[in-house]
Amino acid sequence: MGLSRDAIAHRVATGRLHPVARGVYAVGRPELSREGAWTAAVLSCGPHAVLSQRHAAALWGIQDRPAPPIEITVPLHVRRHRPEVTVFRRSLPLTDWTHQRGIRVTTVQRTLLDLAQILSRRELEAAINAADKHDLIDPERLRQALGAYRGRRGVANLRTVLDRRTFVLTDSELERLFLPLTRRCGLPHPETGRRVNGFKVDFFWPNLGLVVETDGLRYHRTPAQQARDRLRDQAHAAAGLTPLRFTYEQVRYEPRYVQSTLAAVAKRLGH
Repeated sequence: MGLSRDAIAHRVATGRLHPVARGVYAVGRPELSREGAWTAAVLSCGPHAVLSQRHAAALWGIQDRPAPPIEITVPLHVRRHRPEVTVFRRSLPLTDWTHQRGIRVTTVQRTLLDLAQILSRRELEAAINAADKHDLIDPERLRQALGAYRGRRGVANLRTVLDRRTFVLTDSELERLFLPLTRRCGLPHPETGRRVNGFKVDFFWPNLGLVVETDGLRYHRTPAQQARDRLRDQAHAAAGLTPLRFTYEQVRYEPRYVQSTLAAVAKRLGH
């Protein structure tokens, strides 16, 4: 902004600027928001640095709040050492970074590729689902984008998770726990999030006439919600469908019971 060293020192002395990192100052007050801390970390690592890995995922809203230190990617020729930052040195094409909320950050597809190297399959599925839910990228576009990263680390993991035969979009961790149980029963892939009899259902097998709802602790605990759930089940039964409902505790801690119940019902329905 054209300030001399003396002008900056004067503003620091009078409390108008507060040093955060070498060459980076907070204006007006020393406390930083989460976005402010990310911005400061990126600025402190140079003009070509970008927020990356888990912290990029948090900025995009596809992962929970990550623990420090902040993760930053810089070009191969850049040398930076910051105590509050983990620095990754690698080549990053212009197409792999953008701005979000004014912060330089890896693109959604590059962020997911980075996450594929460090997350479990379940965590990676959750991140992909969150990206789709926020309309950042859908699984098909992500599959297509992987062509530009052929041979890079993380691509194989992403391709495995995005396999068309096994990947189904879901809205919650509970549903992601439930899907493997259906596969073990030999059931075909269900339709998810479809409206049936005026209600949005979790899982639907139209050929079997089977509707399955998975009740999480957060969304199915009020009397009003419980009454609505009964109306849903009754509407499906009146239409000739078979409604099934499993709780979080059953899916999480009694998977064999859930699996055996699904298998028995599917057998009765002719599967």
